[in-house]
Amino acid sequence: MSEDRSIIRRIISYFLQGILFVTPVAVTAYIIIQLFFLVDGIIPFDIPGIGALVLLVGVTILGVLGNTIFAKPVYTYFQKILDRAPLIKTVYNAVNDLMGAFVGKKKTFNQPVMVKLSDEYDFEKPGFLTREDLSKLDISDNKVAVYLPHSYAWSGNVFIVPKENVRKLDVNAAEFMKFIVSAGVSQVEDKKSN
Repeated sequence: MSEDRSIIRRIISYFLQGILFVTPVAVTAYIIIQLFFLVDGIIPFDIPGIGALVLLVGVTILGVLGNTIFAKPVYTYFQKILDRAPLIKTVYNAVNDLMGAFVGKKKTFNQPVMVKLSDEYDFEKPGFLTREDLSKLDISDNKVAVYLPHSYAWSGNVFIVPKENVRKLDVNAAEFMKFIVSAGVSQVEDKKSN
């Protein structure tokens, strides 16, 4: 009976993790699609692709404004709203950090590594070194954090492993990520060019 409850709890936990993973992606895709239809419906010209172009330029302009002093009050107000909704704030911050890891100013997936997960078996898993100092988490000095992405997905797992089990690679981080996500099908450049 207790084993059945454990299985049910595990299924519920996986379901909730799935929602946390799918929701930001689905909401972002939905908003972009709706904006495309809105912009495409407003433009009086019947030129193929003009709606997509206007949306692309508009999002780029928002990105420029987001990096200026004018965006600070809007960002502060948005943060106050998020503080009142802890679940939304958690999802937003996770998505924001993940996107920043790939395309932000503080790219964190910039050190490709091979990780030996077991001394018993002679295999390694490709991933990225994300943090070498874990002292603020009260984790031993001889351990590091590595992110191991899944193939054909935008998800992965963080592992805390001994430093000696991590071998740094001198390859292009973006190409290496493409290699992992494509299950090893994509080619990787010989030299690191970040």
